[in-house]
Amino acid sequence: MQVLKAHRTIGINDSVRSLRFVRYMVTRCRAVVLPRFGGPEVLEIRPDVEVPDLKPNEVLVRTRAVSINPLDTRMRSGYGRSLFEPLLPLILGRDVSGEVAATGASVRSLSVGQEVFGALHPTAVRGTYADYAVLSEDELTLKPVSVTHVEASAIPFAALTAWRALKGTARITEGQSLLVIGGGGAVGFSAIQLSVAAGCHVATTCGSKSIERVLAAGAEQAVDYTAEDIELAIKGKFDAVLDTIGGPETERLGINFLKRGGHYMTLHGEAASLADAYGLAVGLPVATAVLLKKRLQYWYSHGIEYSYIYMRADAEGLDEIRRLSEAGKLKIPVDKTFPIIQVKEAHEAKDKRLISGKVVLEFD
Repeated sequence: MQVLKAHRTIGINDSVRSLRFVRYMVTRCRAVVLPRFGGPEVLEIRPDVEVPDLKPNEVLVRTRAVSINPLDTRMRSGYGRSLFEPLLPLILGRDVSGEVAATGASVRSLSVGQEVFGALHPTAVRGTYADYAVLSEDELTLKPVSVTHVEASAIPFAALTAWRALKGTARITEGQSLLVIGGGGAVGFSAIQLSVAAGCHVATTCGSKSIERVLAAGAEQAVDYTAEDIELAIKGKFDAVLDTIGGPETERLGINFLKRGGHYMTLHGEAASLADAYGLAVGLPVATAVLLKKRLQYWYSHGIEYSYIYMRADAEGLDEIRRLSEAGKLKIPVDKTFPIIQVKEAHEAKDKRLISGKVVLEFD
């Protein structure tokens, strides 16, 4: 790690010139680099990776923990190749929990030394598998005091994905009903907790190992998809369906469980896969056409809205997620932690499904 001398910046507050902050700027650090697509063996721990200069709205975070999301292992294997291959080498990682090491000139809500957590956009090239991560101010908020860095790092990407579906797309309100297909995963489990906190009625499908946990989180009905017929077990219609599994069968189920005017939302949009198959120039327009066709088809046949869901930064959502986490109303269990130097082993464990729940990488 290379460190430059302290930088002093002067700001103007109510016409009075004052010292705004003094900081040390890190210029290089250790990071896990993806030089090419492949299995866990392609990941490289490099000790001397450049840390970019901060833009005015950016924050430098001293990383303490990052969680492994499905997007990380998929990107490592080549998902999004059409977008990311020209940008190799990449740094994987979306979630982060740590301390503010430095701030850009326009950052006002955070200051050096504060503990924070947050998540990068899915298309970020420089991820969080590094001793120092760079995020924009609206991608971070104060870490809840009541949770550890390990616990905090498991929350933001999944919870913000669920938040976008429930609050940004379906705009759920108190008293409405939600069906979560795949409530045992991080996004589905977040959706259950966010919906319960909003006063909604929630049913979910999940594996047998998750039944007890989702019911404890507030789901009113949990159906084991491995042992029960979902169509017979679940009664009634729903205002919104969040499908975290994807595929023709869960799409058919979700659509048929909706009330007219309801929202079907899937995490498995086709933009990246079609772009990988046909290139960006052809794949993205085709994906847009497929989405438009489905929206029109389901609107006329069932009277429902159809949407692809992707995570994006949402300062209001992240602040609510922090508040609920602090109150103990939103948590994502961590099944296992690995030191960052064992990142290959951690990815291998996820690839082989040796660990079904959240895995977190810890930094010393």
